[in-house]
Amino acid sequence: MGACRMATKSTGANGDDRFVRFLEGIRLNRGIPLRDQVYSLVRKAIVIGKIAPGAAINEVDIAARLGISRTPVREAVKRVSDEGLVEVFAQNGTFVTDISRSQVEQAYIIRIALELESIKRAASVITTEQIQDLEDIINAQEIAVRRERFDEAIERDDDFHRGIALINDLDMVWKVVDISKAQMDRCRLLSLPSPGAGLETIQQHRTILEALSRHQEVESMAALRTHLETSMKNTFVYLDSRMDEPQA
Repeated sequence: MGACRMATKSTGANGDDRFVRFLEGIRLNRGIPLRDQVYSLVRKAIVIGKIAPGAAINEVDIAARLGISRTPVREAVKRVSDEGLVEVFAQNGTFVTDISRSQVEQAYIIRIALELESIKRAASVITTEQIQDLEDIINAQEIAVRRERFDEAIERDDDFHRGIALINDLDMVWKVVDISKAQMDRCRLLSLPSPGAGLETIQQHRTILEALSRHQEVESMAALRTHLETSMKNTFVYLDSRMDEPQA
């Protein structure tokens, strides 16, 4: 099965008011590569739904709104395209893709394999300070969920998993995970408001942290696998429900 529903190309390039509002007030830091900042902006806008599936990506419009040349925008859009978030049609334009079930499944395969190795290494060396840092992240995530700030909750979720990877300086491992899970992230934001989903994630994070705090390698890996496989199951339930929706 491919994308959960066919994307319909919209005619108004970046005409989505949500994306226009998203860019309002953005000031780029000229001391940081512009292409990296634009990439982060466009990627985040797609992931959190500020640019809808089928919406056109107008590089000229983005450049004008941000007050920069088209070159860093073109480079940023190329990176987003490499992640499967947009598709370029010759003579027609660049459009946001729909969520691909196949890409989501592959992202979970990559994520489970790499994060299991990451936590296996972390279990034996994690310090009290690192445990406390992870606990602080979980607490912040719970506050965000209870206040229904779901985009913030997902950021804290990523902080938790990234924090485990960085215990052994596995920053490249996390970077691979982060790049591969672009389609997964789109599902996470859409499905998180489901009753109990956010709090279930938090409880699973606490179970993972408890095993880590006792330096239990096998238990830590088992808790992480349960957590990610639960996430995968919930994501597929969400995608399958979208497949069943009547098309507009």
